[in-house]
Parts: sequence; structure tokens; C-alpha cells
Amino acid sequence: MKYSKATSYALHTMMYLIAYASESPVGVQLLADKQHVSPTYLSKILTKLVKANLIESASGAGGGYRLKRNKEDISFLDVIHAVEGTASLFECCGNGNSGCLIHGVMLEAEEQMEQHLRAKKLTELALQVRGHLVDA
Repeated sequence: MKYSKATSYALHTMMYLIAYASESPVGVQLLADKQHVSPTYLSKILTKLVKANLIESASGAGGGYRLKRNKEDISFLDVIHAVEGTASLFECCGNGNSGCLIHGVMLEAEEQMEQHLRAKKLTELALQVRGHLVDA
């Protein structure tokens, strides 16, 4: 699991949608403005969130993005996997990973981190940021 700037934008976007959005779609321009990023770049990230069934897009006048899943069910790990995929952070340089002791330690650490991120729901933070800007 790797983390890029795109993951940060995705997490902030999801936090905004959870904290502030209603059933009405939120336009990409507003979401991009909140994070000081180009709408074109953010659209690519939003496409990944749509493919992961976290949000849905509505086209036409008044279109934009809204949550597709129940906001209480969306974890940090869901968003990270949507943007970054599920590849491991560590790759052993030996002949495969099965007998590598180092890989075992790294995999165990990664599994603990994923367990924490899976348990951490975005709604927990969204409640804290209501009334504040999400781009902090």
C-alpha cells in the first residue's frame, strides 16, 4: 500500500462529501477549489472513487458527485485502496517472498496498519471538521 498526493485529495474529498454534502451532487469545481487543485486532476481521482463504488456521479445541470455508500461504512482503507490499489509496500529482493523472514515482518506491520485504517471511519473525523474548512 503506497500513499500519493492523490490519496490525500481523495480522503479530503470524501471527508467533505461526508461532512457537508446532502443528497444533492457537489460539483467538481467546488471540490477542487476547497483543496486548491485543478478540477481536471481531481476528476481523475473522482473517477477512481466512482469505480470503487464509494461515490456516484450525476451528469447534466446541477450535476456532480455524491456518496454512494453509507457514510458510516466508509473507512480510510476503502479510499486508499480505491486510489492506490492493494499492492504491498514492501517487495522482497530474494527469490520470492514465501521464505523471506524480512518480508514476514514487513507484511505483519502492513497488516496491522491496514487493520487500523479499516477500523477508522471517515465519519469520525467528519464530525470534528463540520464548520471548518476541509483543506486543513
